[in-house]
Amino acid sequence: MLETPKGSRLHIGIFGRVNSGKSSLINALTGQDLAVVSEVPGTTTDPVKKAVELRGIGPCLLIDTAGFEDEGELGSLRLDKTKDAAREADMALLVVSAEEKPGEDTPEMRWLKIFRKRGTPVILVLSKTDLDAPLTWQAKSWQKLTGLRPVLVSAQEKNGLAELIEQINELRPENYDLDDITGNLAKAGDKVLLIMPQDIEAPKGRLILPQVQTIRHLLDKGCLVNCCKTGEMEAMLSSMKEPPDLVITDSQAFKQVEELCPKESKLTSFSVLFAGFKGDLPFFVASAKKLATLDHTARILIAEACTHQPLHEDIGRVKLPRLLRKKLGEKITIDIVGGKDFPEDLSGYDLIIHCGGCMFNRKYMMCRVCQAQGQGVPMTNYGVAIAALLGILGKVALPEQ
Repeated sequence: MLETPKGSRLHIGIFGRVNSGKSSLINALTGQDLAVVSEVPGTTTDPVKKAVELRGIGPCLLIDTAGFEDEGELGSLRLDKTKDAAREADMALLVVSAEEKPGEDTPEMRWLKIFRKRGTPVILVLSKTDLDAPLTWQAKSWQKLTGLRPVLVSAQEKNGLAELIEQINELRPENYDLDDITGNLAKAGDKVLLIMPQDIEAPKGRLILPQVQTIRHLLDKGCLVNCCKTGEMEAMLSSMKEPPDLVITDSQAFKQVEELCPKESKLTSFSVLFAGFKGDLPFFVASAKKLATLDHTARILIAEACTHQPLHEDIGRVKLPRLLRKKLGEKITIDIVGGKDFPEDLSGYDLIIHCGGCMFNRKYMMCRVCQAQGQGVPMTNYGVAIAALLGILGKVALPEQ
Protein backbone atom coordinates (compact mmCIF):
# COMPACT_ATOMS: atom_id res chain seq x y z
CA MET A 1 0.00 0.00 0.00
CA LEU A 2 1.49 3.31 -1.08
CA GLU A 3 -1.10 5.52 0.56
CA THR A 4 -3.93 5.53 3.10
CA PRO A 5 -6.76 3.28 1.80
CA LYS A 6 -9.86 5.13 0.61
CA GLY A 7 -12.04 3.47 3.25
CA SER A 8 -9.85 4.88 6.05
CA ARG A 9 -9.97 8.50 4.86
CA LEU A 10 -12.29 11.24 6.11
CA HIS A 11 -14.97 11.43 3.41
CA ILE A 12 -15.98 15.05 2.78
CA GLY A 13 -18.94 15.42 0.42
CA ILE A 14 -19.47 18.74 -1.38
CA PHE A 15 -23.16 19.33 -2.09
CA GLY A 16 -25.16 22.18 -3.59
CA ARG A 17 -27.22 23.37 -6.53
CA VAL A 18 -26.05 23.22 -10.13
CA ASN A 19 -23.26 25.79 -10.60
CA SER A 20 -23.21 26.83 -6.96
CA GLY A 21 -19.40 26.74 -6.96
CA LYS A 22 -18.79 23.17 -5.76
CA SER A 23 -16.19 22.28 -8.39
CA SER A 24 -14.37 25.59 -7.94
CA LEU A 25 -14.26 24.95 -4.19
CA ILE A 26 -12.71 21.50 -4.53
CA ASN A 27 -10.11 22.92 -6.94
CA ALA A 28 -9.29 25.71 -4.47
CA LEU A 29 -9.01 23.29 -1.53
CA THR A 30 -6.60 21.02 -3.41
CA GLY A 31 -4.76 23.70 -5.35
CA GLN A 32 -5.33 21.64 -8.52
CA ASP A 33 -7.79 21.65 -11.41
CA LEU A 34 -9.37 18.34 -10.47
CA ALA A 35 -13.00 19.16 -11.25
CA VAL A 36 -14.32 20.68 -14.47
CA VAL A 37 -15.49 24.27 -13.92
CA SER A 38 -17.96 25.60 -16.47
CA GLU A 39 -20.82 28.03 -16.82
CA VAL A 40 -22.80 25.26 -18.50
CA PRO A 41 -25.27 23.79 -15.95
CA GLY A 42 -24.80 20.14 -15.08
CA THR A 43 -21.14 19.88 -16.09
CA THR A 44 -20.42 17.60 -13.13
CA THR A 45 -21.95 14.17 -13.85
CA ASP A 46 -20.72 11.26 -11.72
CA PRO A 47 -19.21 12.29 -8.36
CA VAL A 48 -15.54 13.25 -8.70
CA LYS A 49 -13.44 11.78 -5.88
CA LYS A 50 -9.96 12.90 -4.97
CA ALA A 51 -7.74 11.58 -2.19
CA VAL A 52 -5.89 14.49 -0.57
CA GLU A 53 -4.03 15.45 2.59
CA LEU A 54 -5.48 18.54 4.24
CA ARG A 55 -3.13 20.40 6.56
CA GLY A 56 -3.95 19.72 10.21
CA ILE A 57 -6.56 17.09 9.29
CA GLY A 58 -4.73 14.32 7.46
CA PRO A 59 -5.91 11.94 4.73
CA CYS A 60 -9.28 12.89 3.24
CA LEU A 61 -11.43 11.97 0.27
CA LEU A 62 -13.15 14.96 -1.35
CA ILE A 63 -16.35 14.11 -3.24
CA ASP A 64 -17.64 16.65 -5.79
CA THR A 65 -21.28 15.89 -6.63
CA ALA A 66 -23.79 16.86 -9.29
CA GLY A 67 -26.34 19.58 -8.48
CA PHE A 68 -29.42 19.06 -6.34
CA GLU A 69 -31.84 20.32 -8.97
CA ASP A 70 -30.44 18.61 -12.08
CA GLU A 71 -33.12 18.16 -14.74
CA GLY A 72 -34.21 15.49 -17.22
CA GLU A 73 -33.62 11.74 -17.30
CA LEU A 74 -29.83 12.15 -17.07
CA GLY A 75 -30.34 14.64 -14.25
CA SER A 76 -32.32 12.04 -12.31
CA LEU A 77 -29.47 9.56 -12.67
CA ARG A 78 -27.01 12.19 -11.51
CA LEU A 79 -29.18 12.94 -8.50
CA ASP A 80 -29.17 9.23 -7.58
CA LYS A 81 -25.37 9.36 -7.61
CA THR A 82 -25.48 12.43 -5.35
CA LYS A 83 -27.77 10.61 -2.92
CA ASP A 84 -25.34 7.70 -2.86
CA ALA A 85 -22.43 10.06 -2.18
CA ALA A 86 -24.41 11.48 0.75
CA ARG A 87 -24.55 8.01 2.30
CA GLU A 88 -20.76 7.75 2.49
CA ALA A 89 -20.00 11.34 3.54
CA ASP A 90 -18.53 11.59 7.04
CA MET A 91 -19.08 15.31 6.68
CA ALA A 92 -21.03 17.51 4.24
CA LEU A 93 -20.06 20.91 2.86
CA LEU A 94 -23.37 22.49 1.85
CA VAL A 95 -22.43 25.08 -0.78
CA VAL A 96 -24.74 28.05 -1.43
CA SER A 97 -23.94 30.72 -4.00
CA ALA A 98 -24.00 34.29 -2.68
CA GLU A 99 -26.42 34.95 -5.55
CA GLU A 100 -29.09 32.64 -4.09
CA LYS A 101 -31.82 34.01 -1.84
CA PRO A 102 -32.38 32.18 1.47
CA GLY A 103 -35.69 30.43 2.01
CA GLU A 104 -37.38 27.63 3.95
CA ASP A 105 -38.55 25.82 0.82
CA THR A 106 -35.14 25.44 -0.83
CA PRO A 107 -33.15 22.35 -1.81
CA GLU A 108 -30.47 23.37 0.71
CA MET A 109 -32.96 23.16 3.57
CA ARG A 110 -34.35 19.82 2.36
CA TRP A 111 -30.87 18.29 2.17
CA LEU A 112 -29.88 19.80 5.51
CA LYS A 113 -32.73 17.81 7.09
CA ILE A 114 -31.45 14.62 5.42
CA PHE A 115 -27.93 15.15 6.75
CA ARG A 116 -29.17 15.91 10.25
CA LYS A 117 -31.37 12.81 10.24
CA ARG A 118 -28.27 10.73 9.43
CA GLY A 119 -26.16 12.51 12.02
CA THR A 120 -23.80 13.89 9.36
CA PRO A 121 -21.95 17.07 10.45
CA VAL A 122 -22.65 19.95 8.05
CA ILE A 123 -20.67 23.08 7.23
CA LEU A 124 -22.56 25.82 5.37
CA VAL A 125 -20.35 27.44 2.73
CA LEU A 126 -21.41 30.75 1.16
CA SER A 127 -19.53 30.68 -2.14
CA LYS A 128 -18.73 33.23 -4.86
CA THR A 129 -18.29 35.96 -2.27
CA ASP A 130 -16.12 37.89 -4.72
CA LEU A 131 -19.32 38.77 -6.63
CA ASP A 132 -21.29 41.93 -6.04
CA ALA A 133 -23.83 40.56 -3.55
CA PRO A 134 -25.22 41.69 -0.15
CA LEU A 135 -23.05 39.25 1.80
CA THR A 136 -23.84 40.40 5.34
CA TRP A 137 -27.59 40.09 4.84
CA GLN A 138 -27.24 36.75 3.03
CA ALA A 139 -24.99 35.28 5.69
CA LYS A 140 -27.23 36.37 8.57
CA SER A 141 -30.34 35.09 6.80
CA TRP A 142 -28.81 31.66 6.10
CA GLN A 143 -27.53 31.45 9.67
CA LYS A 144 -31.00 32.23 11.04
CA LEU A 145 -32.59 29.60 8.80
CA THR A 146 -30.09 26.81 9.38
CA GLY A 147 -28.60 27.56 12.78
CA LEU A 148 -25.19 27.26 11.08
CA ARG A 149 -22.61 30.04 10.83
CA PRO A 150 -21.70 30.24 7.13
CA VAL A 151 -18.10 30.23 6.03
CA LEU A 152 -17.68 32.94 3.38
CA VAL A 153 -15.47 31.62 0.61
CA SER A 154 -14.18 32.92 -2.71
CA ALA A 155 -12.53 30.14 -4.66
CA GLN A 156 -11.45 32.73 -7.21
CA GLU A 157 -9.66 34.91 -4.66
CA LYS A 158 -8.73 31.97 -2.35
CA ASN A 159 -10.47 33.71 0.57
CA GLY A 160 -12.04 31.83 3.49
CA LEU A 161 -10.26 28.52 2.84
CA ALA A 162 -8.28 28.60 6.09
CA GLU A 163 -11.48 29.15 8.11
CA LEU A 164 -13.19 26.32 6.19
CA ILE A 165 -10.37 23.87 6.96
CA GLU A 166 -10.50 24.96 10.60
CA GLN A 167 -14.23 24.16 10.75
CA ILE A 168 -13.66 20.79 9.07
CA ASN A 169 -11.08 20.00 11.74
CA GLU A 170 -13.44 21.05 14.54
CA LEU A 171 -16.46 19.11 13.26
CA ARG A 172 -14.91 15.92 11.93
CA PRO A 173 -16.46 12.87 13.63
CA GLU A 174 -14.34 11.44 16.41
CA ASN A 175 -14.67 7.85 15.19
CA TYR A 176 -14.13 8.32 11.44
CA ASP A 177 -10.51 7.18 11.70
CA LEU A 178 -11.13 4.38 14.21
CA ASP A 179 -8.30 2.00 13.47
CA ASP A 180 -8.37 -0.59 16.27
CA ILE A 181 -9.22 -3.50 13.99
CA THR A 182 -8.63 -6.22 16.60
CA GLY A 183 -10.12 -4.33 19.56
CA ASN A 184 -9.65 -6.26 22.81
CA LEU A 185 -8.43 -9.42 21.05
CA ALA A 186 -4.80 -8.28 20.83
CA LYS A 187 -2.47 -6.07 22.85
CA ALA A 188 1.19 -5.09 22.72
CA GLY A 189 3.46 -8.11 23.02
CA ASP A 190 0.83 -10.66 22.01
CA LYS A 191 1.85 -13.36 19.53
CA VAL A 192 -0.51 -13.29 16.54
CA LEU A 193 -0.57 -15.88 13.77
CA LEU A 194 -2.21 -14.89 10.48
CA ILE A 195 -3.36 -17.68 8.16
CA MET A 196 -3.58 -16.21 4.66
CA PRO A 197 -4.52 -18.44 1.72
CA GLN A 198 -2.88 -16.96 -1.38
CA ASP A 199 -5.38 -18.02 -4.01
CA ILE A 200 -6.56 -16.38 -7.23
CA GLU A 201 -8.20 -13.55 -5.24
CA ALA A 202 -4.73 -12.43 -4.12
CA PRO A 203 -2.82 -11.66 -7.37
CA LYS A 204 0.86 -12.61 -7.50
CA GLY A 205 3.04 -10.17 -5.58
CA ARG A 206 0.17 -8.68 -3.57
CA LEU A 207 -1.90 -9.27 -0.46
CA ILE A 208 -5.59 -8.45 -0.29
CA LEU A 209 -6.51 -5.21 1.51
CA PRO A 210 -7.87 -6.68 4.79
CA GLN A 211 -4.65 -8.66 5.23
CA VAL A 212 -2.49 -5.58 4.59
CA GLN A 213 -4.50 -3.38 6.95
CA THR A 214 -4.56 -6.00 9.70
CA ILE A 215 -0.81 -6.62 9.52
CA ARG A 216 -0.05 -2.90 9.69
CA HIS A 217 -2.50 -2.47 12.58
CA LEU A 218 -0.89 -5.31 14.56
CA LEU A 219 2.61 -3.92 13.96
CA ASP A 220 1.47 -0.48 15.14
CA LYS A 221 -0.07 -2.12 18.19
CA GLY A 222 3.26 -3.74 19.10
CA CYS A 223 2.21 -7.34 18.47
CA LEU A 224 4.56 -10.14 17.39
CA VAL A 225 3.27 -11.16 13.98
CA ASN A 226 3.75 -14.43 12.09
CA CYS A 227 2.13 -15.21 8.73
CA CYS A 228 1.72 -18.38 6.70
CA LYS A 229 -0.58 -20.08 4.22
CA THR A 230 -3.14 -22.65 5.32
CA GLY A 231 -1.01 -25.62 4.31
CA GLU A 232 1.93 -24.39 6.41
CA MET A 233 -0.08 -23.73 9.59
CA GLU A 234 0.88 -26.98 11.30
CA ALA A 235 4.59 -26.43 10.60
CA MET A 236 4.35 -22.82 11.80
CA LEU A 237 2.74 -23.86 15.08
CA SER A 238 5.46 -26.49 15.60
CA SER A 239 8.15 -23.84 15.11
CA MET A 240 6.68 -21.58 17.81
CA LYS A 241 7.87 -22.06 21.39
CA GLU A 242 4.43 -21.14 22.73
CA PRO A 243 0.96 -21.19 21.16
CA PRO A 244 -0.10 -17.85 19.64
CA ASP A 245 -2.41 -15.65 21.68
CA LEU A 246 -4.56 -15.02 18.61
CA VAL A 247 -5.05 -16.78 15.28
CA ILE A 248 -6.62 -14.80 12.42
CA THR A 249 -7.67 -16.70 9.31
CA ASP A 250 -9.38 -16.06 6.04
CA SER A 251 -13.01 -17.13 6.52
CA GLN A 252 -12.86 -19.65 3.67
CA ALA A 253 -10.30 -21.65 5.71
CA PHE A 254 -12.24 -21.41 9.00
CA LYS A 255 -12.95 -25.13 9.41
CA GLN A 256 -9.43 -26.31 8.58
CA VAL A 257 -7.82 -23.69 10.81
CA GLU A 258 -10.25 -24.33 13.68
CA GLU A 259 -9.25 -27.99 13.71
CA LEU A 260 -5.55 -27.08 14.08
CA CYS A 261 -5.96 -24.06 16.36
CA PRO A 262 -4.49 -24.66 19.86
CA LYS A 263 -7.04 -24.58 22.67
CA GLU A 264 -5.09 -21.77 24.35
CA SER A 265 -5.38 -19.53 21.28
CA LYS A 266 -8.27 -17.25 20.40
CA LEU A 267 -9.57 -17.78 16.84
CA THR A 268 -11.17 -15.20 14.55
CA SER A 269 -11.16 -14.18 10.89
CA PHE A 270 -10.35 -11.08 8.87
CA SER A 271 -14.01 -10.80 7.89
CA VAL A 272 -15.20 -11.01 11.50
CA LEU A 273 -12.68 -8.32 12.49
CA PHE A 274 -13.94 -6.05 9.72
CA ALA A 275 -17.53 -6.72 10.77
CA GLY A 276 -16.68 -4.95 14.02
CA PHE A 277 -14.36 -2.40 12.40
CA LYS A 278 -16.80 -1.24 9.71
CA GLY A 279 -20.24 -2.39 10.82
CA ASP A 280 -22.43 -3.57 13.70
CA LEU A 281 -20.98 -6.89 14.90
CA PRO A 282 -23.63 -7.65 17.60
CA PHE A 283 -26.37 -7.18 14.98
CA PHE A 284 -24.47 -9.38 12.52
CA VAL A 285 -24.07 -12.16 15.11
CA ALA A 286 -27.74 -12.00 16.13
CA SER A 287 -28.79 -12.04 12.46
CA ALA A 288 -26.64 -15.09 11.71
CA LYS A 289 -28.88 -17.10 14.04
CA LYS A 290 -31.60 -16.66 11.40
CA LEU A 291 -29.77 -19.31 9.36
CA ALA A 292 -30.99 -21.95 11.80
CA THR A 293 -34.62 -21.14 10.99
CA LEU A 294 -34.48 -20.84 7.19
CA ASP A 295 -35.39 -23.57 4.70
CA HIS A 296 -35.45 -24.14 0.92
CA THR A 297 -37.91 -21.27 0.42
CA ALA A 298 -35.39 -18.68 1.67
CA ARG A 299 -34.33 -15.69 -0.39
CA ILE A 300 -30.88 -14.39 0.49
CA LEU A 301 -28.96 -11.34 -0.74
CA ILE A 302 -25.16 -11.56 -0.90
CA ALA A 303 -23.53 -8.12 -1.15
CA GLU A 304 -19.86 -7.41 -1.70
CA ALA A 305 -18.07 -4.07 -1.85
CA CYS A 306 -15.73 -5.12 -4.66
CA THR A 307 -16.75 -5.12 -8.33
CA HIS A 308 -14.22 -7.66 -9.61
CA GLN A 309 -15.14 -10.19 -12.27
CA PRO A 310 -16.29 -13.53 -10.82
CA LEU A 311 -13.27 -15.72 -10.09
CA HIS A 312 -12.91 -19.49 -9.81
CA GLU A 313 -13.85 -20.48 -6.25
CA ASP A 314 -14.79 -16.87 -5.42
CA ILE A 315 -15.83 -16.76 -1.76
CA GLY A 316 -18.93 -14.57 -2.21
CA ARG A 317 -20.16 -15.96 -5.52
CA VAL A 318 -19.16 -19.62 -5.22
CA LYS A 319 -18.07 -20.86 -1.79
CA LEU A 320 -20.67 -19.06 0.35
CA PRO A 321 -23.60 -20.00 -1.95
CA ARG A 322 -22.34 -23.60 -1.89
CA LEU A 323 -22.41 -23.64 1.92
CA LEU A 324 -25.87 -22.06 1.97
CA ARG A 325 -27.30 -24.61 -0.45
CA LYS A 326 -25.72 -27.47 1.48
CA LYS A 327 -27.39 -26.18 4.65
CA LEU A 328 -30.75 -24.96 3.31
CA GLY A 329 -31.27 -26.90 0.10
CA GLU A 330 -30.63 -26.39 -3.60
CA LYS A 331 -33.88 -24.50 -4.18
CA ILE A 332 -33.02 -21.40 -2.13
CA THR A 333 -32.88 -18.11 -4.02
CA ILE A 334 -29.58 -16.24 -3.86
CA ASP A 335 -29.15 -12.77 -5.39
CA ILE A 336 -25.65 -11.29 -5.62
CA VAL A 337 -24.78 -7.59 -5.95
CA GLY A 338 -21.42 -5.82 -6.06
CA GLY A 339 -20.02 -2.35 -5.45
CA LYS A 340 -22.61 0.37 -4.95
CA ASP A 341 -25.45 -1.79 -6.34
CA PHE A 342 -27.62 -2.35 -3.28
CA PRO A 343 -31.45 -2.57 -3.47
CA GLU A 344 -33.48 0.22 -1.88
CA ASP A 345 -36.24 -2.27 -1.05
CA LEU A 346 -34.87 -5.15 1.02
CA SER A 347 -38.22 -6.39 2.31
CA GLY A 348 -38.28 -9.44 0.02
CA TYR A 349 -35.17 -10.95 1.60
CA ASP A 350 -34.99 -13.27 4.58
CA LEU A 351 -31.32 -12.47 5.17
CA ILE A 352 -28.54 -10.23 3.85
CA ILE A 353 -24.93 -11.46 3.96
CA HIS A 354 -22.38 -8.67 3.39
CA CYS A 355 -18.63 -8.83 2.85
CA GLY A 356 -16.26 -7.16 5.32
CA GLY A 357 -16.60 -3.86 3.47
CA CYS A 358 -12.88 -3.08 3.35
CA MET A 359 -13.48 -0.90 0.27
CA PHE A 360 -16.13 1.18 2.07
CA ASN A 361 -15.77 3.67 4.89
CA ARG A 362 -17.67 2.93 8.10
CA LYS A 363 -20.28 5.65 7.38
CA TYR A 364 -21.34 3.99 4.13
CA MET A 365 -21.37 0.52 5.63
CA MET A 366 -23.50 1.68 8.55
CA CYS A 367 -25.98 3.28 6.14
CA ARG A 368 -26.59 -0.20 4.72
CA VAL A 369 -26.91 -1.64 8.22
CA CYS A 370 -29.43 1.04 9.20
CA GLN A 371 -31.34 0.45 5.95
CA ALA A 372 -31.66 -3.25 6.76
CA GLN A 373 -32.61 -2.58 10.37
CA GLY A 374 -35.18 0.01 9.29
CA GLN A 375 -36.86 -2.54 7.04
CA GLY A 376 -36.68 -5.31 9.61
CA VAL A 377 -34.33 -7.51 7.56
CA PRO A 378 -31.56 -9.49 9.34
CA MET A 379 -28.07 -8.70 8.04
CA THR A 380 -24.85 -10.53 8.76
CA ASN A 381 -21.30 -10.75 7.44
CA TYR A 382 -19.35 -13.29 5.37
CA GLY A 383 -17.14 -14.47 8.24
CA VAL A 384 -19.93 -14.57 10.80
CA ALA A 385 -22.25 -16.42 8.40
CA ILE A 386 -19.59 -18.97 7.41
CA ALA A 387 -18.76 -19.67 11.05
CA ALA A 388 -22.47 -20.16 11.78
CA LEU A 389 -22.93 -22.46 8.77
CA LEU A 390 -19.93 -24.53 9.89
CA GLY A 391 -21.25 -24.74 13.46
CA ILE A 392 -18.21 -23.01 15.01
CA LEU A 393 -19.53 -19.49 15.65
CA GLY A 394 -19.51 -20.12 19.40
CA LYS A 395 -15.77 -20.83 19.22
CA VAL A 396 -14.93 -17.64 17.32
CA ALA A 397 -13.48 -14.70 19.25
CA LEU A 398 -15.42 -11.48 18.66
CA PRO A 399 -13.63 -8.12 18.99
CA GLU A 400 -14.93 -5.34 21.22
CA GLN A 401 -13.97 -1.80 20.22
